[in-house]
Amino acid sequence: MIIIGCDYHPSFQQIAFVDSETGELQERRLQHREEAEKFYRDLAAQGVKVRVGMEASGHARWFERLLAELQFELWIGDAAEISAKRVRQQKTDRQDAQLILKLMLKDDFPQIWVPSGENRDLRQLLWHRHRMVQARTRMMNQLQAVALNEGLRCKKKLWREAGREQLESFRLAPWASQRRHDLLELLDRMNPTIAKLTQAIDLEVEKCPEARRLQTHPGVGPLTALALVLIIGRADRFQCGQQVACYLGLVPLEKSSGNQRRLGQITKPGNSLLRFLLVEAAQVTARSLPEWRSKYVHLTMRRGRKIAKVARARKLAVRMYWMLRQGWDYGQLTKFGAHAGKPGPGDGVKSNTE
Repeated sequence: MIIIGCDYHPSFQQIAFVDSETGELQERRLQHREEAEKFYRDLAAQGVKVRVGMEASGHARWFERLLAELQFELWIGDAAEISAKRVRQQKTDRQDAQLILKLMLKDDFPQIWVPSGENRDLRQLLWHRHRMVQARTRMMNQLQAVALNEGLRCKKKLWREAGREQLESFRLAPWASQRRHDLLELLDRMNPTIAKLTQAIDLEVEKCPEARRLQTHPGVGPLTALALVLIIGRADRFQCGQQVACYLGLVPLEKSSGNQRRLGQITKPGNSLLRFLLVEAAQVTARSLPEWRSKYVHLTMRRGRKIAKVARARKLAVRMYWMLRQGWDYGQLTKFGAHAGKPGPGDGVKSNTE
């Protein structure tokens, strides 16, 4: 077997590889894509088994597809853990490739879970809709500014038929009028596209029983439910809710020493789209459930609105994780959740007057 440690860059890759039978070690620098593709196809033509290790990075989909086509084994490792195992203060591409190869030979390579191609494609659907909604919001804000400059303040009513007629009736300067016309035209073209993407997400949720169960939780819509299922993947990868919160970047930085504990902002690794959706869903949940609202208000008074939003988002992520892991809907979660067995408001000493 040939074992390859690959330090991947968008335009090239530095590799260090060894033949496990002869022990021969070689190093090469391969330019993308032609030179690298020729090298790996030549290895496949020799009929030898190949294992490739690389850090998790972007812009490598074509490389992953190539290795899958050639039936080469691909290990993707945690970049932070690989960096922590570096002993020398120097850092070069050659040393990075050698380090990855050394970890693979020692069976100490921090391999991570990699989603399937279908999972990644569905993530693109979520990201595409999210970016389209953001673009539409920017256009609507610009049109609201045009209306405010002309003395019209009607907020959401601006997008009704009467509000739009008022917006189009304003006599503006030539370029301001052109801007208004272009924004309205783009907005009309974008709304059907977003509706089509929303419908596609609803169809995918119907095919996914896990997402349908998560939707039973108040405040959780199809977009948030499907995003959590796709990004968490197999729920048994995590041992507890704390690991899920760390994976999603919803825990604070900590730099404590001695008797002094210092907590900073949240760590923010993981998927930023899911964090955004969880924060939005947690605010809807706070409006839907009285107990969530009371805790949200209490946290807001103690620590501020921003910290309260993130804390509730973390709580929602943990609850959805347990629903996903146990196969529960919201009713089963409230019955068998972490508070099961604790006295409720109706328990305790009964009054003698009953």
